Order: sequence, then structure tokens, then C-alpha cells
Amino acid sequence: MGIVSYGTYLPSCRLDRTNIGKALGAPAGKGTRSVASYDEDTTTMGVEAARIALAGAPAGWRPSMVLFATSDPAYLDKTNATAIHAALGLDRSIAAYDMVGSVRSGVGAARAGAPAGALVIQADIRTGLPGSADEAQGGDGAVAFCYGTEGSLTDRVSFASTTSEFLDRWRIPGETSKQWEERFGERAYVPLADEAVTDALKQAGITADAVDHLIVTGVHPRAARVVAAGIGVRPEAMVDDLTSVIGNTGTPHGGIVLTDVLDRAKPGETILLVSLADGADATVTRTTDAITGYTAAKTVRQQLAAPTIDVPYPTFLTWRGQLHREPPRRPDPERPAAPVSYRREEWKFGFSGSRCEACGTRHLPPARVCVKCNAVDQMQDERLADVQGTIATFTVDRLAFSLSPPVVAAVIDFDGGGRFQCGMTDVDPATVKIGDRVEMTFRLVYTADGIHNYFWKARPAAGA
Repeated sequence: MGIVSYGTYLPSCRLDRTNIGKALGAPAGKGTRSVASYDEDTTTMGVEAARIALAGAPAGWRPSMVLFATSDPAYLDKTNATAIHAALGLDRSIAAYDMVGSVRSGVGAARAGAPAGALVIQADIRTGLPGSADEAQGGDGAVAFCYGTEGSLTDRVSFASTTSEFLDRWRIPGETSKQWEERFGERAYVPLADEAVTDALKQAGITADAVDHLIVTGVHPRAARVVAAGIGVRPEAMVDDLTSVIGNTGTPHGGIVLTDVLDRAKPGETILLVSLADGADATVTRTTDAITGYTAAKTVRQQLAAPTIDVPYPTFLTWRGQLHREPPRRPDPERPAAPVSYRREEWKFGFSGSRCEACGTRHLPPARVCVKCNAVDQMQDERLADVQGTIATFTVDRLAFSLSPPVVAAVIDFDGGGRFQCGMTDVDPATVKIGDRVEMTFRLVYTADGIHNYFWKARPAAGA
């Protein structure tokens, strides 16, 4: 049992660390960090990563279950994986579970989901107080893995783990994370990592110089650097952890770096992945011949090379709730009604329209009566989340409620028929044009009375 497909999602927004330093008058480092947009959370990013993974899954592959790991869940006392399940249009017989609360949950989800042939999704939004290391060095992103036997891209060779109770970082609900002094974290993590790595290499029957790719990630960057330097792999085996361009994304970070390696790996290469979070986990995997015939729908490097959106520091603080600004002078949005959302689940979450079986007309939202031939209850459900479209017309609304005004609303003509009006995201209002190509993305429209209102928006199509 191994990875049969994978997908990584990196938000298109970036925050330049020098802008943090200029605003606060203190060094914040060089490079950029990835930033989840105002309408993204760990659930929506998990959906995007999973869509990429499912696009590359073998024909007929079906997950046994969905496991979602994050240290920043959108809901407490409610399963977040069910929204991902619905947005992916999965069958109701496939169970969905959360594994939330800490960065180490991601390793636990992968360890539990791999033997079961599960879809494992990891996502995080890393935010600290203004001026903190978490703020400058953190990052946002998601990764998803499909596990199975047929066409496996990797074989797990060995796994070793060490656990110890110590207070390195912590957060209580409603607050941002806090960290203990750096030297303490290094002292705690290094021996735990040494023990786990030694055990994993022994189980695999190899020495460190046989490792082709070494990935070391964790919640304590200083400890991760010391551990990586002490393992003894060949210099060319040291892997760029991508923190200079996206930051440390927490729960999914090891998986994101792993997918970047798999995007370029050859058969028979040995990968040692070490994760430091409340202990240490070391996994040795080896790529199979199937890796040569696999290409992710969106590779990590393609996403890094794609156009990005520069986020001003005050805007970043507003999105993260650190800066409270004057809202639009319009009534606050009302909370979504649970019964209506339940009845319209396939439309609201799965973005499934209907096609008339009598004349072939597509309807969005789905309808019982055909607008063209008036046929009644002769409809076939049709999922449109992965169908691209073209902007027929649009408007820029500067008064509507939004954390990132103005709002762009567009009428989309979908390939194969169907027209629908929806919001746009990840777009510069000044550059939107009639005729632009778009694709759909699952986003957070707003939150009211503690209820998240999820739906689909249009964004510029990749490569358009």
C-alpha cells in the first residue's frame, strides 16, 4: 500500500516579509510567505488539494474514507471533513473524519489512512501575533494523498516514532500560538529525532548515505536545521524545504515538500521524511517504476511559478482578525439556514447542476422543469465543479459586504452549456474582461453567527 496520487494547494496570495519589518520597525526576514485569502480556510484549501489528488488517481480508485488533519479547524464540535466530502461529491458510504488540534495530527492521519487506502488531507493556516516568528515564518497551504495498491508511486520501507511530553508550543481556543524559548525546543527535539531516524534506517537496512532525498520539517525551525545537519546524508540529498517562498505551513508542510520531491523523482529513489512535532516521526519510502508515468495536475513548481497576488501588511492583519477596520455600511449578512443547506447539499457543496434528458439543456442551479422544452422531472445530475467557463458580463460592487472590497460578480457561460452568476476571487478588478476564461473554486463566502457559508466562486483559469 502506497501513494497512488497526490495534490498540493498553495494560495496565490503572498506577503513579503520585508513589509512586515517596515511596518513594525523590526527585522522579519527575507522572502515571502503564502497567505490564505480572506475567503479561504483550512477546509477550502483541503478541498483544492484533494481535487488535484483525485484528478490524478487511477481509474476506478475509490477512497475507503476521508481523513482531514489540521491544527486550525474551521469548526470545533463539528466534523470539518464532511464539508470536504460534500464538496468533492463523494458517495455517502465513504466515511469522513477529522484528526485535528496539532501539527502531529497530519502524521497520524497518514499513518492511519495509508493501510486503509484512504484519502488523507492536511491543511493549515499559520498565524501569530504581529511581530512574532509564527507570523513572519509561517505559511498557509494544503496537501492530499490517495493511498492504494494498484499503480502505487511509493512503497513505505519503514517507520519509526518517538514521543515525549514537553511544552514547546501551545494554544488555547480563541488565542494565537505561544512558544517556549528556542534552546529548550532544540534540546528536547534533537535526541528524539536522532532516535527515530536511527530506528527507521535500521528497519530499512540502510545507512544515511543511501538516502537520496532528506526532508526535515517541524514546528521548531532551529531544531529542524540541527537535526537535518546531523543525520549525515550526502550534501546533494538535502531538500529545499520551501520556507523561503511559502513559509512553514505546519501540518501539511512535510507532505508539501514530499510532493515537490515526487514531482521530480525517478524510480528507485529513497526518501527519508522526518517530522518534528510533540516528538519525532521518521518515514523511509522508495519510489516505484510507476513514478515515471505520473504527473500531478498542478505540480508544486508550477504553482510557485504562477502569478501571485501581493498582500499589503494591513490587509493581511485584517484578514487574520488582528486589525478591525470599518465594515461596509450595509446590513451584516444573515447566517445560512441549516435545513436549506441540507436539502441543497449537492448544489451548495458539490456544485452539481442538472441536464435535461429530453433536450440536453443544462440548468444551474438544478431544476425540475426544463426551461427550454418544459419536460418535468427528466433531469440528470451533472457535477460542474471541474468545468471551465467564460465571463459573459460582470460588475464591480464597491458597497457589498466583504473583507476584501470591491466584490466582483460575474455571469459565467460554462463549457457545454449553462449560465450562472457568481462571485469572483483571486482577481484584480481592474483587469477583469468579458471573454476571460475561469474555473471554479470552493470558498468561504462569509461567516455569520459562527456559521460558515461555503459556496463556489470563479477564478482566472490556470494558464489563461
